[in-house]
Amino acid sequence: MKVIIDRAALLDAVNLVSGVVAARTPRPQLTCVKLTARKSGKVGDLTLAATDAEVSLRLTTTQVDVQEPGEALIPADKLRQIVSAEDAEPTLTLESEGSDCHIKGADARFKVLGYPVAEFPPIPEFDKPQGAGKEGKARPTLSIPAGVLNAMISRTLFATARENSRYAINGVLLKRDGKKLEMVATDGRRLALCRQTIAAEKDAPAINVIIPSKALTMVQRLIEDPEEAVQITVTDNQVLFRVGPEGDGARAVLSSNLVEGAFPPYEDVVPKDQDKRITIDRDVLSSAVRRAALLTNEESRGVRMKFDSKGKQVELTSRAPEMGEAQVEAPLAKYDGDDIEIGFNPAFITDALKVIVDPEVIIELKAPNKPGLVRSGADFLYVVMPVTLQ
Repeated sequence: MKVIIDRAALLDAVNLVSGVVAARTPRPQLTCVKLTARKSGKVGDLTLAATDAEVSLRLTTTQVDVQEPGEALIPADKLRQIVSAEDAEPTLTLESEGSDCHIKGADARFKVLGYPVAEFPPIPEFDKPQGAGKEGKARPTLSIPAGVLNAMISRTLFATARENSRYAINGVLLKRDGKKLEMVATDGRRLALCRQTIAAEKDAPAINVIIPSKALTMVQRLIEDPEEAVQITVTDNQVLFRVGPEGDGARAVLSSNLVEGAFPPYEDVVPKDQDKRITIDRDVLSSAVRRAALLTNEESRGVRMKFDSKGKQVELTSRAPEMGEAQVEAPLAKYDGDDIEIGFNPAFITDALKVIVDPEVIIELKAPNKPGLVRSGADFLYVVMPVTLQ
């Protein structure tokens, strides 16, 4: 293999694929990036591939002059460090010799010891994923604009559990039924749900799978153009994302094992009998919550919210021993219902407000010991459990 490649394009690609490289593993090949140079006529490309045995990524760049097609398997960290350090070079030359790879700039030469390419595990292909059945094809496939998918991930991913023993809530549920597409996440104390209406595809089966958080984080990093298409296909145990044109023209293909287990019955969690409805400016509420949270600690993480129907305002208060007290007032645009005092973890409120794009949000409440419901438009809702305040 011998290629001359744009250094900036290579660095971007290496940084992306390094996101799925295994951090700790007894298999050194999983700490490597596989380079594959191809040439068809005068056109060539370089594909970088990496996997940690759970999530795999294949990324292709065409900003390369392929002089000799071939392959190499070299440690990701050293490749990234060298390409990053050669920041004065517009291009770099990569040439493989056996299991080793030579990286050349204008005034520097590096020889990186690699591994035999045959030792790199196979990575699923989008059109022929592993576990796709006898026909070699995955079951459901859907296409969605990258910007829409990115927004849905942003509005749910933050609410996933972190290393919870209930594995099913360590990821995000992706559910498709006809034209309705939903993504749902929960950590047991809050739940985020985002809905979209998509184009109906003939004979498209339903989808109901749980995708690991790491895979969705990588999908967001791959998205560049919001109008670019992302195809999603699933098998019994995997999900695959193809970013860019179909076929060999795809810019990236990400595959991931699915999270095992049954997702909690989230429809039962969404309260339906709220009798207090508040409309408030998103930025005003975000500022008030952040300021009230300044005088909270691990023992007193709650912020008390006192909604006044007559005065059309909310008073936020907090207190922490040996720290002090805070009181912040904010106006309400609308309020339907009786007065109520309720406590929330301020971080849970601000997390949701960060992903809401509408200038106003709607809060629906029932009682101090009942969950609150935050709505934004018709496509996002967020359920958050209250906290008990002394």
